[in-house]
Amino acid sequence: MLARFRDPAAVALVWAGVVACAAGLLLHGMWAVLPWRRFADALLLAAISIAIAWPLRRWCAWTWAHALAAVWLAALAFFVGVLPTGAALLMAAAAIALGSLLVPRGAALRLVLALPIGLVLIAGAVGWLLPLPIHRWSVYLPILLGLCVARARALHETTAGAGRALREAITAAPHYAAGAVLLLGLASTGAWLPTLQADDLAYHLGLPTQLQLNGFYALDPSQQIWALAPWLGDVVQGIAQVLAGREARGAVDALWLLSSAAALWCLTATLGATARVRWMAVAVFASLPLLAALVGGMQTELAATALALALALAIAMPREHRLTFACAVLIAGLVALKLGHAVTALVLLAWALARASGRVEWARLPVALLLFCAIAGASYFYAWHVSGNPLLPLFNGVFHSLTLAPRQLADPRWHAGFGIALPWSITFATDRYLEAWEGGFGFVLIACGGTWLLALAGTRTRALALAASAAMLLPLLPVQYARYAFPGLALLLPTLLVATTAAVGARWCTRIVIGVCALNLAFQANANWLLHVNALRKLVTSGGDVEEIYRRYAPERALIADLRRRDPGNSIVLALDPQTPYIAELGGRGRSVAWYAPTLERARSIADADASGERWRQLIAALDAHWLLLRPQRLSQAQRTGLALAGAVRVGAAGDAELWSLSDARRLPQADTP
Repeated sequence: MLARFRDPAAVALVWAGVVACAAGLLLHGMWAVLPWRRFADALLLAAISIAIAWPLRRWCAWTWAHALAAVWLAALAFFVGVLPTGAALLMAAAAIALGSLLVPRGAALRLVLALPIGLVLIAGAVGWLLPLPIHRWSVYLPILLGLCVARARALHETTAGAGRALREAITAAPHYAAGAVLLLGLASTGAWLPTLQADDLAYHLGLPTQLQLNGFYALDPSQQIWALAPWLGDVVQGIAQVLAGREARGAVDALWLLSSAAALWCLTATLGATARVRWMAVAVFASLPLLAALVGGMQTELAATALALALALAIAMPREHRLTFACAVLIAGLVALKLGHAVTALVLLAWALARASGRVEWARLPVALLLFCAIAGASYFYAWHVSGNPLLPLFNGVFHSLTLAPRQLADPRWHAGFGIALPWSITFATDRYLEAWEGGFGFVLIACGGTWLLALAGTRTRALALAASAAMLLPLLPVQYARYAFPGLALLLPTLLVATTAAVGARWCTRIVIGVCALNLAFQANANWLLHVNALRKLVTSGGDVEEIYRRYAPERALIADLRRRDPGNSIVLALDPQTPYIAELGGRGRSVAWYAPTLERARSIADADASGERWRQLIAALDAHWLLLRPQRLSQAQRTGLALAGAVRVGAAGDAELWSLSDARRLPQADTP
């Protein structure tokens, strides 16, 4: 057990953070930006879940944690769908069966490491096979079932052991476990919503949808400059989507959420924390506003959090377990998710080497390096082979791929500056660091600011606190974008909870945690526009009907669904509005004139300069576009004239968007692309 801090200065530091947080709330008038209605919705959902769980607690003699978990999992299956949920469960089972090969049988909670390791192994292998037309449920299903059958004994032992450990953990601190499960359930509501975030509709949905519809992935950066960017997260989504025959994002995100929570609980245990403190760490994690936002989308930070926590756990476990290969796989998984996550991987690798104290297993390193290359290398190899830039679209000023201009991509919005005041600013002026509102990053960094110093000073917590701090802050050096700091923040939580308990005791730590969780939950909807609007209430009150959600918040999705009914073939669809290039789900038949497609973006600029509209007519004809997606209020005069020349007619509307058709009888002859 971590020795208690006896110095009154430690107590003062803990309370200094609490006082600073209260002062920040007052100085910045945070009550004015608190999303009261969404906070009330969260409290109502919590109350409903408790009411539904009560009979299970009363008549089935379940613990509150088990009963609440059953309620929230049932709700997830209802809103996400039975087939996507089943696909995610099968993928998880196969991942555990495969990943357990690299985790010794004697390791505590073997499943917690086996699941993310197995997901990385499966997705890493599939990544090399993306261009081949083999991605069908009839291929995936027998392979995944075969893994489960071949490793049936290990799968049974692993899941049974995890079940026993979970029951013991709940029994040791039942009320804390129930609170953590309740907050995890509230965070999971983001998974209920359909995919609506801009990056997902413009890019991330492309790979899973192409696998589902076409059976292969087109390595074509000319239509989407991110097409060859590291893709492990989207591959995991694609496997589930192919199995389910429909979008499965919510189920996969819920899987990453549970994997993260389990690894966090175990990582906190390695610091000598009691069951109560472990559950508090999970509760604070579940309350983080950014977590709910990540569960509602396809960004890589959610998967990166699960892999980073698992990697930290593998490093912190006793050396006799010999987890060199497991660490290599998890490091590769981080690099295969996104180049930026290599920073977290390198930081944790440095910690692992320092922890080894010179006792590195040199004989295993060549195999570990081969594993790393095999898992992380697919997207980088294909990007180099297709475009000449293995990091496309990044660092093209170095590699000079002809696919896009020879310059580095940059977003001037996220350069608020890196300095000692960053934790304060990112907490109370979050909109400078994220497409969010104030408080959207959560209040941990300020409320636990003094504890952070204690964690860096504590003997047991120092190593993890240093690694977590570096993983959180280093990605913010070049670009101050809050989402990049999330995996590091999750890594930091165990040290903060352990240090707080050591300084002020379990009772006061509990009170501080309750306050922080309440604040985080109150401002949860400020982390993302999707949480901020009325989408979740509409979804719940409609019984899961997504059509109205599409029409209100992503009208292009409603129009694409209508388009598929009209034309299930492969005819080209052109999105004319560069601000809403939401064509990823068209599975390769979509075209956009946004910056994602540099050639067509240049053609748009040339066409807009021609007031006669002839250039637009020629561009539409050159693409052989049968359908047009547009926002009429943002059409240029040249576009309007060009549509008239091309004989386009409106055939559908949803919200602010419209679907237009070019019938064969009215189509003008094709022309060369201007």
